[in-house]
Amino acid sequence: MRAAVVVFPGSNCDRDMVVALRESGADVTTVWHKDADLPVNLDLVVIPGGFSFGDYLRCGAIAAQSPICRSVVNHANRGGYVLGICNGFQVLTETGLVPGALMRNSGLNFLCKTVHLIVETADSAFTSGYVQGTEIQVPIAHHDGNYFATDAELAGLRDEDRVAFSYSDNPNGSCDAIAGVLSSNRRVLGMMPHPERAMEPEMGSTDGQALFRALVGQTITA
Repeated sequence: MRAAVVVFPGSNCDRDMVVALRESGADVTTVWHKDADLPVNLDLVVIPGGFSFGDYLRCGAIAAQSPICRSVVNHANRGGYVLGICNGFQVLTETGLVPGALMRNSGLNFLCKTVHLIVETADSAFTSGYVQGTEIQVPIAHHDGNYFATDAELAGLRDEDRVAFSYSDNPNGSCDAIAGVLSSNRRVLGMMPHPERAMEPEMGSTDGQALFRALVGQTITA
């Protein structure tokens, strides 16, 4: 499986993501935000966490206008896989690849801790390594992770089984305690928690491994 990790000014989780993907068997490269085109024959594009462009204006809003994001949207529209983590989730909402928006945490504080997530669906390349309804432990690190969607969007997400993860104990005020959502074709996942930081026992959890291993395996055979 060939993957590319997009790097913006202010990205700080790109190296963690590259390591997680390589340890899961992927052939990984990085792409600079000013590049207009993605490498050819890519299966997966990842937008990592961080503070793209210093989170000025609105988290992810400037990054979403970068030249590379046009190619990311085209990749997704052709059926390619896209994963956005934390700031990457914010970028995905700004591009319209997943519905909703990420707002300031309800407590107005930056949150950095390990949380319990409920796997809401196993019906996607990203979540097929889990059993629906089980709890996993994954770290969060965000100031603007409060997921908001309209009533119609929330109903659509639930009706179409597109909520990937929810918080067991909602830390940031997200609607319906949502921690991650899928696109309508189920090939784009945006989530606030960091599975790339839950890969080794020394990290406190290995629950991120199943996401990357399942994704790499399914992408190879897709």
